[in-house]
This record gives sequence, structure tokens and C-alpha cells, in this order.
Amino acid sequence: MSEQEKFKNPANLAREYLKQYLREGHQPQVPPNLPPEYREQAGVFVSLKKEGQLRGCIGTVQPVRDNLAEEIAANAVSAAVRDPRFAPVSEEELDGLDVSVDVLSPMEKVESKDELDPKKYGVLVRSGSRSGLLLPDLEGVNTVDEQLEIAMRKAGIRSNEPLQLFRFKVARYGEE
Repeated sequence: MSEQEKFKNPANLAREYLKQYLREGHQPQVPPNLPPEYREQAGVFVSLKKEGQLRGCIGTVQPVRDNLAEEIAANAVSAAVRDPRFAPVSEEELDGLDVSVDVLSPMEKVESKDELDPKKYGVLVRSGSRSGLLLPDLEGVNTVDEQLEIAMRKAGIRSNEPLQLFRFKVARYGEE
């Protein structure tokens, strides 16, 4: 399999970035011969799981880097070593991790929770300067109310506060 074929899947690319970072200790360089779709911009979340349990997850709601490849690289490294909920991932631990990448569609403002579906859409809740995000189709999140409650709790938003709702879709990639 050529490097270009291997990296057609964003999760494989994220793993390669993690290997480089954990070996060399600095942000990896983006390979020059990536498929054209990596030149686009999008928000990206990289999730790491160990034995089915979350081990790290960091992302960007909207793109902050020049292209998708750079967004994946930065968020893969952050998920491994900067997620405050977990100790940093070690190089020895990497082989036991499952890596997934969610590429986000642009945010779409919705007027009511009736326009949400936790299996189809992720949600961003905002009240003032606080916001919380929850990706779609997560295990154990089956209703809109559960999805909103979790996103609001992450943001520190109480149920009596004014709320703006946004939804988005993801293209989810697991490793091949």
C-alpha cells in the first residue's frame, strides 16, 4: 500500500502523527503527497480509546489551521498529551489505542430541540461566552434531552439560562 493510499483514511494519518510526536517530541510535519481532500479546511475531533474506554479527545469546532491535515495533526497530538482528563499517552501505550477522527460539517443554528437528533447530529450549546459540544452517535446518548444535558453540563450552563443551539454532522473515520 502506498503512503497516499495508507493516509486516505484520516484515522491512519492521525496515528502516524501520534507515532512521530511520541518518538520525536515535536509537532509532526505534514507529508507533502497527501490526497487533495486534505487541502480543505474543517473542524476536527480526534478520539483515542483504550479497551473501549475514552483515553483522550480534543478537537476544533471550526478550522484554525491552513488545511485538514494540519488540523488532524494538531488535534491528534493534543488528544494524546493535552486532554486534562487523562495522563499523557506514552509511546508504549500507542499500539493498544484505537484512533478515530470526526470531520465536522459547518455549524447550523437551530431554533428548537425538535431539529436535533443525537444519532444524526452533534450539538453545540452556547450561553454567553460558555459553550459545550457533544459529537453525534455516541454510545449511551439516545435522546435529545440526554445530549443537551451533557453538552450543557460540559459548558457549566444551567437549565434556566438562555441557550443557543447549533447542530452539525460528522464524517467519522476509524482505522482500517
